[in-house]
Amino acid sequence: MTRIRRGYIARRRRTKIRLFASSFRGAHSRLTRTITQQKIRALVSAHRDRGRQKRNFRRLWIARVNGVIREMGVSYSYNRLIHDLYKRRVFLNRKILAQIAILNKSCLYMISNEIIK
Repeated sequence: MTRIRRGYIARRRRTKIRLFASSFRGAHSRLTRTITQQKIRALVSAHRDRGRQKRNFRRLWIARVNGVIREMGVSYSYNRLIHDLYKRRVFLNRKILAQIAILNKSCLYMISNEIIK
């Protein structure tokens, strides 16, 4: 009986996984079983860190705005600024406020002075 060649589906699946893990080091890019384990681990980390990245950027923006606002006056803080912004219905998100705080402090001072009045 002649030898039957296997199909290409499993090989195609493995090469697809190998392409994903081609930048990994050592056995993580060479052995099929460890490649699949590392792929799962990488995707879990990516999913987890997407939320963490949003959280970290929000903390950074808050810290930047708070630092600039506290320079303006001792009694005024980020907390009161955001509260007054919402009371006056000025909808500037924290990212934009942080950019204003870094690039143009006088503009942020002007916004906060208008809100205080």
